[in-house]
Amino acid sequence: MEMKNTLKIVLLIVGLLLIGYGIYTLVTPEVAMQAGPLKVEAQGDKTQSYAMIGLGILALIGGVAFNKR
Repeated sequence: MEMKNTLKIVLLIVGLLLIGYGIYTLVTPEVAMQAGPLKVEAQGDKTQSYAMIGLGILALIGGVAFNKR
């Protein structure tokens, strides 16, 4: 019984961390340069951020599912 509680808590924490990291990488620009009046920001592919958010949601669902059993 104690192992299920520990696994549930770990899944919930990992899920929240993955969602937070995914949102952070989604919002922040990857590269920013400024040289005088010229400012350059590079935006890359955001699929990794979406994958992190998706894995975080799955981990949260898994943690909640342990509560139902």
